[in-house]
Amino acid sequence: MPEKLKIIALGGLNEIGKNLTVYEYGQDIIIVDCGLGFPDDDMYGVDIVIPDVTYLVKNHNRIRGIILTHGHEDHIGALPYVLREINAPVYATPLTAGLIQLKLTEHRLMEKTELVVKKPGEKIQLGCFKIEFIHVNHSIPDTVALAIKTPVGMIVHTGDFKIDTTPVSGGMINLAKFGELGNRGVLALLSDSTNVEKHGYSHSERNVGERLDELFDGCTQRIIVTTFASNVHRVQQVIDCAAKYGRRVAVTGRSMENAMRVSMELDCVKVPEGLFMELNQIKNLPPEKIVIITTGSQGEPMSALYRMAFAGHRQIEIKAGDRVIISSSAVPGNERMVSRVIDELFRRGADVMYDKTSELHVSGHAYQEELKMMLALTKPKFFIPVHGEHRHLCTHAKLAQQMGIAPKNIMIPDIGKVVELTGKSITRNGTVPSGRILVDGTGVGDVGSVVLRDRKHLATDGMIVVIVNLSSEDGSLVTSPDILTRGFIYVKESEELMRELKDVVVNTVEDFTAENISDWTALKGSIKRSLSEHLYKKTKRNPMILPVITEI
Repeated sequence: MPEKLKIIALGGLNEIGKNLTVYEYGQDIIIVDCGLGFPDDDMYGVDIVIPDVTYLVKNHNRIRGIILTHGHEDHIGALPYVLREINAPVYATPLTAGLIQLKLTEHRLMEKTELVVKKPGEKIQLGCFKIEFIHVNHSIPDTVALAIKTPVGMIVHTGDFKIDTTPVSGGMINLAKFGELGNRGVLALLSDSTNVEKHGYSHSERNVGERLDELFDGCTQRIIVTTFASNVHRVQQVIDCAAKYGRRVAVTGRSMENAMRVSMELDCVKVPEGLFMELNQIKNLPPEKIVIITTGSQGEPMSALYRMAFAGHRQIEIKAGDRVIISSSAVPGNERMVSRVIDELFRRGADVMYDKTSELHVSGHAYQEELKMMLALTKPKFFIPVHGEHRHLCTHAKLAQQMGIAPKNIMIPDIGKVVELTGKSITRNGTVPSGRILVDGTGVGDVGSVVLRDRKHLATDGMIVVIVNLSSEDGSLVTSPDILTRGFIYVKESEELMRELKDVVVNTVEDFTAENISDWTALKGSIKRSLSEHLYKKTKRNPMILPVITEI
């Protein structure tokens, strides 16, 4: 019986982010992308979310390589954590490789990782898979789609893409290559679904450049621009405007500084000589000669723009009249943080330009007509929508039907579900371990559902600690119970309630020891139950109760 090609998504479906797709045939496995996701609002204290790679660890001897389509966090951010578990060569384009090198060096993994740089148009052979890198447009340079030649047929994996006929640099997407592949025969297309709900065509990055030029022209104040650190094209356009209007540029924010350093080393950003200056030189120039490029487009509390707005930056503070340009849109879930920073900037008298009032951001993902064009060019036999929430995948599936693909040849995948392909069929067959691993500080995977449930409980209801000192001889109370509260009530304003709680504890302990029971675990449970019942009756609240028993 002939082998089947298995396609297994371990992330990137029913969500935006955490992209990781596994291709498996016989004894060979390749991995496409290795991204992180950001925590939901109820994941208290969690920093990032990465895919569960238990299946890859179990099959590590069969992994031939990890191929990365571009340098965004949702496609490369989990790589350091995955490379701790599996050892495999990593293949990436120059800018992506530069950004990865920073990450792996920080995690002390660079020395043991084989990082291979490939350019669009180049090919690699990994086991039975032959992969070609195809240039596409996106909001970061050196983005590629992949043509994966497998024993059952050609697979096209678009990664994130758009069709930009007037890109800032790097040239237009290689549509001719997609057409050539379509004429030869494409078995399956896996295509980006992020913007499938948007009609028409996405806007060109150059549109933002024109708007930036308008905001620079005639401005006599200091200009501060924030955007995604990885949006190298946007940064280039800010630099071009600064040069045109005789301003010098300073950069602040760790991720922006790192991205700029890598981009300049690889000649992805071209900076006229003498344009850049150190932050401490700002005080020597008049406002009309200054541009500051900074992190903080998502309102992150530790970002440079946030610290400027809330007077926490060592060298820069927002002043009345500063023109602040927020050249990005809020990532879903970040709207409140972004609004808070914008409000504070207005409060300080800044002239704030942001996406809702100005055309200062364009998406890096294809709209409907571009997605149709990809389908038309590649003419796939089978279609698998990826990279999006479930409604995006379903909408993209309907779009494929409009383009003539039979419903039976369209598969809406799910994380951990195995999709099997032959030259004639597409089916689901089984599951593999999958899910989310939570990263909190240096801890990876040690925060699970129980810990999150406790954190949510603490965040919503607070905590009471009951300290009971008992005699080691007869189990009687040696001292009055101590009751400490955190996040529940202010003790000085609730003295009567605190006295009642102490009485409840005393009565519970006395009833318990009267029966000559010395099981302190059972006593703790009894204290929790009696306090919980009393508190709910009095306050309609359910704080976490932690009894501590000490024998004296």
